[in-house]
Amino acid sequence: MKEYLISVFKELETQIPELKETQLIFEIPKSELHGDLSTNIAMQLAKKLRKNPREVANDILSKIKFDDNLISKVEIAGAGFINFFFNPNYLTYIIPKILDKKDNFGKSEKYSGKKANVEFVSANPTGPLTVGHGRNAVIGDTIANLLEWVGYKVDREYYFNNAGRQMRVLGDSVRLRYLELLGEKVDFPEDYYQGDYIKDIAQKLFNEYSDKLKNESAEGIFKEVAEKEIFDDIKKTLSSLNINHKIFYNEKSLYDEGNISDLLKVFEQKNLSYHKDGAIWLKLTSLGQEQDKVIVKSTGEPTYRLPDIAYHITKFNRGYDLIVDLFGSDHAATYPDVLAALRALDYDTEKVKVLIHQFVTIIKDGEIVKMSTRKANYITLDELIDEVGKDVVRYFFNMRNISSHMNFDLTLAKKQSDENPVFYLQYAHARICSIIRTVENENLKPSIENLDLLKTEEEKDLLKKLNRFEEEVLMAAENFEAHRICFYLEDLAAAFHKFYTFRRILGSEKNIAEARLALIIAVKTVLKNGLTILGVSAPEKM
Repeated sequence: MKEYLISVFKELETQIPELKETQLIFEIPKSELHGDLSTNIAMQLAKKLRKNPREVANDILSKIKFDDNLISKVEIAGAGFINFFFNPNYLTYIIPKILDKKDNFGKSEKYSGKKANVEFVSANPTGPLTVGHGRNAVIGDTIANLLEWVGYKVDREYYFNNAGRQMRVLGDSVRLRYLELLGEKVDFPEDYYQGDYIKDIAQKLFNEYSDKLKNESAEGIFKEVAEKEIFDDIKKTLSSLNINHKIFYNEKSLYDEGNISDLLKVFEQKNLSYHKDGAIWLKLTSLGQEQDKVIVKSTGEPTYRLPDIAYHITKFNRGYDLIVDLFGSDHAATYPDVLAALRALDYDTEKVKVLIHQFVTIIKDGEIVKMSTRKANYITLDELIDEVGKDVVRYFFNMRNISSHMNFDLTLAKKQSDENPVFYLQYAHARICSIIRTVENENLKPSIENLDLLKTEEEKDLLKKLNRFEEEVLMAAENFEAHRICFYLEDLAAAFHKFYTFRRILGSEKNIAEARLALIIAVKTVLKNGLTILGVSAPEKM
């Protein structure tokens, strides 16, 4: 309906030019007495037109003819709100549409023919994925799902670095644990990787090679085997959440293929870099940033900004229409430098959407679980999945706005009650499946012949919510807000549970029973489709 109203107001722009410069917003009123949708556009235009808002609203309505099949009534309320009341018959049109499209209901072709790259997780192979990586992984995959639902062809990408100090430390951590197995006394530094996974990798090497590796360097077999073992575990963990990346991009290839050296030449040619104190600096102050930054240290080692810029250039060169980067909040201060450099090189950074998610705190028995990857004092993502299940992990990580810090409550996550939103939604789906099985035994079949009989408050509420699903998916995709789907599904499930409490199928007059059966099948379809976007299962029995 919003799409229809937007198109109607678009036609007014020739008569009211100020509409072009005004954001048209429609909201669902808190009270049904104020209609099904409302806009404050008259109040926004009033100042520009130097008129009273109600006068502007009357002027707008005098110039518009609405489709009676869609809109039954329009009212001006309060200071100048325009309230729209849907035609009751319009609401029921959604049921045959859902029953026809089934698993595809909610999908659109708005961005068909466009390519998107979603880069997420991108943890270096130095240890198992933690709950912090888990939030990144789930949100990234769900955003990729949403983009696919609105027509994009999406590549899921994982960017990693298997070089540098942290990888040398990883190799040496394994080497020292290996030497311990040989009976040698070693001094194991505090800033080395402390986890049991390091001991496990060392044990495997000891089992295979005995003492033959005691003179090997840390950066040889120790680092190579550790990287492979850890990366294999990372991929298994992601797979257990049904997350599978198409592309794994190694930062090292940027050096091997000359991208870094070529980029340095371009910066120099464009007078965007300079030498100072033995280092190479990027002229970020001339690009609108607060201060210049080092891109190559005096040691000759690049800082992260340089490969990040080169890496994003490869994404542009690969022809993506949309480039999504998902980072933790520790990147918030750094990505603007990368975007500024890309703009200076004439790349269209409007194609780049950087999403920053806040950190996760695990709450267990009312206490915060402190986490440190180096000290191995953390809950791995695997442990979290084992404890609460894949569906809960995916839903909980999706259900909060990524700009909010998240408390992952293990106690709530394990509850099998309405307090747990995952249980609440899955139970709604399973309950509908149970009703369908029951009525089939009574020879009742869904029918769309008498949908006009769906007139009760509970039925109209469900119909209104079903009519919102396509729009919610589109808005969630365009705004990169997976939590919108969670909010919507919980709203829909609540409306269904209320319907179930007050309305019956069995025992109702046949025409009403068949119309209600079609209605709840539509609800079941939308619940399943929404859960599918989130990567959560929709069980038929619980």
